[in-house]
Amino acid sequence: MSKLPSLAVVGATGAVGTVMLDILTKRPNVYGEIRLIASARSAGKKLMCRGEELTVVALSPEAFDGIDIAMFDVPDEISAEWGPIAAARGAVVVDNSGAFRMDKEVPLVVPEVNPEKTKERPKGIISNPNCTTLSMIVAMGALNREFGLKELVVSSYQAASGAGQPGIDALHAQIKEVAGKGLGDVAGDVRAAVTDLGPFPAPLALNVVPWAGSLKEEGYTSEELKVRNESRKILGMPELKVSATCVRVPVITTHSLTVHATFEKEVSRQAAQDVLKNAAGVELLDDPENKKFPTPADVVGTDPTWVGRVRQSIDDKHSIDLFLCGDNLRKGAALNTAQIAELVAKEFTK
Repeated sequence: MSKLPSLAVVGATGAVGTVMLDILTKRPNVYGEIRLIASARSAGKKLMCRGEELTVVALSPEAFDGIDIAMFDVPDEISAEWGPIAAARGAVVVDNSGAFRMDKEVPLVVPEVNPEKTKERPKGIISNPNCTTLSMIVAMGALNREFGLKELVVSSYQAASGAGQPGIDALHAQIKEVAGKGLGDVAGDVRAAVTDLGPFPAPLALNVVPWAGSLKEEGYTSEELKVRNESRKILGMPELKVSATCVRVPVITTHSLTVHATFEKEVSRQAAQDVLKNAAGVELLDDPENKKFPTPADVVGTDPTWVGRVRQSIDDKHSIDLFLCGDNLRKGAALNTAQIAELVAKEFTK
């Protein structure tokens, strides 16, 4: 009988790492040893995983000795430094940061869309897409296979947790400030009521902020360009037309998007619904007559991409419009990483 592969979770004490441990506990057990790795200040902490108390070890080259698969849930600069070190020690690295996403020698994988790419890893590294892209691409991949995607126009409504723990903390603090002053007192001047913007360029409480990421060329932000560039790479369509506007909204967790998608073939509302209803990783909730459609409050803590408000474009029978939601800490980060690692794990048990 083949030996089960060993797994390291790097960044086990962080926000995504914590979700990862929960996911590992609930998904089928395909690993032997599980090793938790974090910064030196977190070393020695005890965390539960699969009903077992595990001790966190400090990040070091030796921490990867004997490890077959290493899942990285750490900032870009940490992955950029330590991912190659782990790969050199013999581990297949599955990285959740942005460090390697656009590297031509690193596959960018969504298991429901391009699972075959996991085996094309000359650097020993596989990359996980950005959470905004992931919230959309599972549904778009299914529709592309059926109708042939030509163009995407996307608006995202991104949760505060997309900016990490500082984003969550800032929104909590702003809500308390605004509530403490009374809604009537701040309705006309939220900016004056909020003393700490946190990582956002404007107040997020009682507001929406048309900005996520950093400024890039032609006025686009890094988040908007990720949606374009990563969608092209995942789908294997380098010329795909993609236009995105990313907006931060006062939601703790779960990103939402509106998508206008244009296809080679004609696509009716019913045909699109039929594809989405049967697509892996997608949950269709589309009953407008009874006001049933996904919202972040419904979707948080769940694994699928939820889709609703599916409509054929009034002006173009080759286009549809839809609304979708995905938990950015689960499928948008931890779950997709875990699914990639499970594909790699199968290689060790054949």
